[in-house]
Amino acid sequence: MSDPNRDDIKHDTAMPAIYIGHGAPPLLDDALWTRQLAEWSVMMPKPKEILVVSAHWEEAPLSLSATHANTALVYDFWGFEDRFYSMRYPTPDASALAEKIRAAIPTSYSLHQDPSRGLDHGSWVPLKVLYPDATTPVLQLSLPTLDPKKLFDIGTVLRPLRDEGVLIIGSGFMTHGLPFLRDFTSNAPAPAWSAEFDEWAKEALDKGDLDTLMNFEKAPGMPYAHPTAEHLAPLFVILGAARNPGDRPDTIIDGFWWGLAKRSLQVA
Repeated sequence: MSDPNRDDIKHDTAMPAIYIGHGAPPLLDDALWTRQLAEWSVMMPKPKEILVVSAHWEEAPLSLSATHANTALVYDFWGFEDRFYSMRYPTPDASALAEKIRAAIPTSYSLHQDPSRGLDHGSWVPLKVLYPDATTPVLQLSLPTLDPKKLFDIGTVLRPLRDEGVLIIGSGFMTHGLPFLRDFTSNAPAPAWSAEFDEWAKEALDKGDLDTLMNFEKAPGMPYAHPTAEHLAPLFVILGAARNPGDRPDTIIDGFWWGLAKRSLQVA
């Protein structure tokens, strides 16, 4: 397989936008999933910069993470091996990306800069596989709301950044009913509520049915699939960032991990 960080890729190619199941830190030990992520990075142009909207940062007003080099990581998890709490992802300075984002977002959003906010595991866990050399500037943008329409509108505002070489990542999980899981192994069978919601999402995405997706509270498998909505919320940012939001996205990864749907997709 080619090097996912090969230098012969030009940075001036418009980037896709992607919704990705970020997993927990043990994702880094999962041979199948890490291979799928690494192969995905090869399929895309190499990004000049990366903007992540993670399920693990809900803050209003709309906020940006720290821009300085070697931004600290947020170890926002518990109960895992000690080695996961000493991992690093030393990204370069992202001040130029912050300026691009400020220019793109209307003043009505009251964009805030949080100089103490690092990268949470919704960013650094998948990025360690997608772009392990950590040579690309990365910023996170907070979720100021869980309202699908408002998040879609934020994605629309961010869309032009793609033409400047920015990879926009919505990092969540297509199902996230952790309180209802009993088997925490990577190949655990999917509970009915997880499989039903994933199939519902697949059908709605394939049809470009945004209205149905935004009414996910009525979907099969609810409320077990999403007792809270923050892991689905980044999907709506990515759909808003699509050039033609009603077009069918490309599903790059499907299947289940810990019984949760790891469906991940790319929009043109």
